[in-house]
Amino acid sequence: MTTFIDTSALYAVLCGNDPNHEDAQRKWITLLDQDEPLVSTNYVLVETIKLIQHRLGMQVVRDFQDDAVPLLQIIWVDDAQHQAAVTAFLMMGRRQLSLVDCSSFFTMRNLDIRTAFAYDPHFIEQGFVCP
Repeated sequence: MTTFIDTSALYAVLCGNDPNHEDAQRKWITLLDQDEPLVSTNYVLVETIKLIQHRLGMQVVRDFQDDAVPLLQIIWVDDAQHQAAVTAFLMMGRRQLSLVDCSSFFTMRNLDIRTAFAYDPHFIEQGFVCP
């Protein structure tokens, strides 16, 4: 089963102070043990790197880049995907919903991925499973 990996989960795995840290580490190890595809997008990577750079520092960015990114199948958001995400983002008009989220939802639907490793409640609101 393919799982989409969101910034909220990646950050929780990396940050010992995150309230979901222990749960995220257990789930991350389980996902790696299952040897199933782990998919994310370049938008999620940019968002994650910016967040960990700001909150945790450059060494954690280096570790993330060296240790976690190679485990992910990265889908590069093209112009059509970007435009579809922008359209959805503007139509929803919600301050707490990001363009990256909308891009993730589009990618998941386009690839028929139903499961997300995420702590962002928007994934559940959009009908995805977050075990």
